[in-house]
Amino acid sequence: MTTFTIAAADAASFILAQSPGETPVGPDFGKASPIGLLLLVILGVVVLFIGWSFHRRFSRFKRRQAFAEARGIDPFDEKAVDEAMEQAGLKDQRKKNAF
Repeated sequence: MTTFTIAAADAASFILAQSPGETPVGPDFGKASPIGLLLLVILGVVVLFIGWSFHRRFSRFKRRQAFAEARGIDPFDEKAVDEAMEQAGLKDQRKKNAF
């Protein structure tokens, strides 16, 4: 073994063999703060909102795809599908947003 590997092994064993420092103890150790609960609730609401938004967009796409395929239109040609749906009186008038 080279001198470098021996020195590295000694340094690693010295670092791993050290006794742990001051560990927290007492009545407040391990208790979660109210901010953690707030973050979990906010993340849950965000996940539910994203799921609801995805479902709405996916349902809209499926309706448009079924309409387009029934009339022989390319489902990805938005302009043609919009015009055909407007002529059929089935145009979705809801506001489109980023979500």
